[in-house]
Amino acid sequence: MQRRFTLKALTAAVALAGTGAAFAQSSDTIKVGILHSLSGTMAISETVLKDTALMAIEEINAKGGVLGKKLEPVVVDPASNWPLFAEKTRQLLTQDKVAVIFGCWTSVSRKSVLPVVEELNGLLFYPVQYEGEELSKNVFYTGAAPNQQAIPAVEYLMSKDGGGAKRFVLLGTDYVYPRTTNKILRAFLKSKGVAESDIMEEYTPFGHSDYQTIIAKIKKFSGEGKKTAVISTINGDSNVPFYKELGNAGLKAKDVPVVAFSVGEEELRGVDTKPLVGHLAAWNYFMSVKNPTNTEFTKKWGAYAKTKGIAGHKDKPLTNDPMEATYIGVHMWAQAVAKAKSTDTDKVIAAMAGQTFKAPSGFTATMDAKNHHLHKPVFIGEVKGDGQFNVVWKTPGPVKAKPWSPFIEGNDKKKDEPDGKSKM
Repeated sequence: MQRRFTLKALTAAVALAGTGAAFAQSSDTIKVGILHSLSGTMAISETVLKDTALMAIEEINAKGGVLGKKLEPVVVDPASNWPLFAEKTRQLLTQDKVAVIFGCWTSVSRKSVLPVVEELNGLLFYPVQYEGEELSKNVFYTGAAPNQQAIPAVEYLMSKDGGGAKRFVLLGTDYVYPRTTNKILRAFLKSKGVAESDIMEEYTPFGHSDYQTIIAKIKKFSGEGKKTAVISTINGDSNVPFYKELGNAGLKAKDVPVVAFSVGEEELRGVDTKPLVGHLAAWNYFMSVKNPTNTEFTKKWGAYAKTKGIAGHKDKPLTNDPMEATYIGVHMWAQAVAKAKSTDTDKVIAAMAGQTFKAPSGFTATMDAKNHHLHKPVFIGEVKGDGQFNVVWKTPGPVKAKPWSPFIEGNDKKKDEPDGKSKM
């Protein structure tokens, strides 16, 4: 009897494992997972993405939900602990039985989650700019690939309008995103005739807070007669001491401009931005862009933050690029489920191809028909005294993502679409 029961249970478990996330449909609600660090070094950036996802879910539910069912968010805190991201993903897919996961910020957290979503045939929507060099059928990347952020930013710094930089400091947090991005940028700079001796590369650990020595090295490096620019891939709360030290050292934007890829309105909240005026950030959206869709988005967020009493935002609501990418992702997934008439992973993946959404950037974001990345515009903004950004350069329209950078050898042979398991 016991053996028969065990066999039945085992058969049921095997059948369940093969269904991907389709089983989420059987209940009265559709469960969706939110996987963001609400504590630890990345909480400064990630907490607000959890709230953005919840706002989008609330909006969808107010219009009747999806497939006649309300979305039920399941929020977990992987606490800036990379192995915990994988554990929480397994929990969301097998115990909570979510149809989709919205989450991760750092690439190391995404790479921790990737084998789990692939094994269990789940779905991850990843909302942050990253280094590329990856494609998975189970992931939709709603942030920028390097050709939608890093490359245009460096081209701008080298241009007359951007100051005509000839020397470059590649400064990042020590993990996969900064190191891979800088590998791409080194090859790009080399292709533009920049000598090895004109590139300085430095890394600091997560949570690093003493930038005196590094800023002194940058000062010395920039004092050797050639116009120097800093390309920063510092992530998380280390940005606060970095920018404070930059201000203390009197490194002004006109002398040594810093362009950041992980600093937006939220990260500048805790910093005196007056000494930082003129320093740059490259993103696909800024809160300050003027258009009716963004006016509506920022207004909605302000009202939501006030109603929910969201720390910091209830008094000073801010929006930023990964918030926009999160918001687009939640809405596009809901549109794809409605189109597929199912939450089954494979059906939703098929329905995601070519999805469009009128984005707060002022452009229509389109999910590429094949490569699981969004076509997005690129903006470069200068820091203003109030912590907002003044857009100084932008692309005329959305740019198609290149997950495989042409500046990495062998990438020209890689296909621009996922087939089954992830490619890395």
